[in-house]
Amino acid sequence: MSEGTTAGGHDGERRAVAALEASGIDHRVTRHGRVGSLAEAAAARGVSPADIVKTIVVRRGDDDFLFVLVPGDRTISWPKLRALLGVSRLSMPDAATARDVTGYERGTITPFGSTQPWPVVADSRVVGRSVSIGAGAHGVAATVEGSALVRALGATTADVTEPEPTP
Repeated sequence: MSEGTTAGGHDGERRAVAALEASGIDHRVTRHGRVGSLAEAAAARGVSPADIVKTIVVRRGDDDFLFVLVPGDRTISWPKLRALLGVSRLSMPDAATARDVTGYERGTITPFGSTQPWPVVADSRVVGRSVSIGAGAHGVAATVEGSALVRALGATTADVTEPEPTP
């Protein structure tokens, strides 16, 4: 088992991996120690930062959330996402709310095994390549084909990101 067995640790990993298996998509689960940054996660998984898919919880309204799958080297473009969803306001919930609506703590969130089946929007750059997505616990990830990931989640794909700002 992996490190990081605090709230949601082993239970979150079990839920996520069970949901991945139930989806029928080919996947490889990798486990590494807890990491402090996306760059460290990429190094631990042997992939580039762009190949990591961050799962971001976005609030559309009261008790109305969605998951946005974002390549690691990119960030949500709020104007693009609002236009796609046809809304004028979106926000990111605090960590406690994100945990309440997904069953996962920040840094471990994945659509697989979420306590609520929220809609998924995947940035178009996720499709057509191998990606690494979190699997419900710190230091646990699943490598999957992006196109299969999008199909399994019934995700809407669109250009909803922009390059991560340079520090």
